[in-house]
Amino acid sequence: MSTTTALLLNLGLTAAVLGALMLATFAVGVRLGRHSVVDVAWGPAFAAVAVTTATVATATGFGDPVRNWLLCVLTAVWGLRLATHIGLRSRGKGEDPRYERFLADAPGNPNLYALRVVYLLQGALVLLVSLPIQVAAFTAGPLGWAAFLGASLWLVGMVFESVGDAQLARFKADPANKGRIMDRGLWAWTRHPNYFGDACVWWGLFLVAAGSWWVLLTLPAPLVMTYLLTRGSGQRLLDEHMSGRPGWAEYAARTSAFLPLPPKRSAPGA
Repeated sequence: MSTTTALLLNLGLTAAVLGALMLATFAVGVRLGRHSVVDVAWGPAFAAVAVTTATVATATGFGDPVRNWLLCVLTAVWGLRLATHIGLRSRGKGEDPRYERFLADAPGNPNLYALRVVYLLQGALVLLVSLPIQVAAFTAGPLGWAAFLGASLWLVGMVFESVGDAQLARFKADPANKGRIMDRGLWAWTRHPNYFGDACVWWGLFLVAAGSWWVLLTLPAPLVMTYLLTRGSGQRLLDEHMSGRPGWAEYAARTSAFLPLPPKRSAPGA
């Protein structure tokens, strides 16, 4: 079996796995009347792609097994942690306001519209963003310095995501903080430590995967993920949602939007 054939076979299998996962998640969303369940499936979808890819590459004898399973483990750990966090955060709550607004103007059946533009679109994005992992499994050689750098960047991202999420959860759990803006810990250095961490994770995985020039052709994958986090459904929409809250303007003025930076000092007399 040629490298191209094996890679195409894997792409077909991962697309089928993603399709089945998104259809199952859609069925759950319809039953619960809450399409925000798709957010819980986002991380496990990447984990499913990574496990499928590592299994196929091992079975067909392609790539470096150490790299393949390292990518699999790193992706799965990130995806399952994210799913657990989102699942616990949304437990017992109704539909996310973002999906309510989005589906309020849906043409035709809102559920079928959600299937097309929410579930299947997210599945397609997972397939695109995971391309470095899939291509590396069939083309990359032994691990090098880039993989070490990538694993280190992945770890930085996981710390920012995990610590930032935990800090925000503790802040919200305190009734005294109701209506207040979280501006402590990592949130004093960046308005979105979780999104920054997410970007680090995917650039780290790209570097771990980058063992051949073929993987370099998948550079659009981490770029797309970074765009989604900063200009797509991440930072931009959340900033717009938070902009009307008391204290937000002052917090935004002194706190970096994305990259962690020391908080700005207020001008004397301000």
